Amino acid sequence: MTHRILFVCLGNVCRSPTAEAVFRIFAARHPGLRVKIDSAGTSAWHVGQPPYGPMQQAARKRGYDLSPLRARQFQVSDFDRFDLIVAMDDDNLSSVEGMRPAGARTRVVSFTAFAPETGTDHIPDPYYTRDFNQTLDLVEAASRGLVADLV
Repeated sequence: MTHRILFVCLGNVCRSPTAEAVFRIFAARHPGLRVKIDSAGTSAWHVGQPPYGPMQQAARKRGYDLSPLRARQFQVSDFDRFDLIVAMDDDNLSSVEGMRPAGARTRVVSFTAFAPETGTDHIPDPYYTRDFNQTLDLVEAASRGLVADLV
C-alpha cells in the first residue's frame, strides 16, 4: 500500500515544504514504507515560488534540500488525491476542513499529533518567528512519529 500524504501550511514556503523534504528522507529509511508526498498552502500568496531562503538555508545545514520544491495552493481535489492531510496548525486545519467536500473521508490531522512529547499543539511559522531551527526540530520529531504510525 502506498500512503499518499499532503503537508499543509499557510503559504507553502516554510513549514509544509520542510515537512515534505524531511519526511521524504525519514520515510526512505524504512524499506517497505511506500509514500507519495506533497505539500501545499491554504493561501495563494507564493504559488510557483521556491521555499523561503532562510528556511532553505537552515534546512540545508541539516542535510535537507528544499530547492526543487515550489509552492502551490491547496485544492478541493486534494481530498481525492491524498489519504492523509497533515496541517501545521489549527488555522490551516480549519481552512482545509472548511473546504472538505461532502462525503470526503480523507483523514486531516495536526502534524504535532505525531509528536506529543514536544508539548506543543502546532508548528510555529518561522516566516514570522524567525526561529527556523525550532521549526526543523518540531518537523523532525513529528516526522519520526508519523513514520512510526505508518510502519
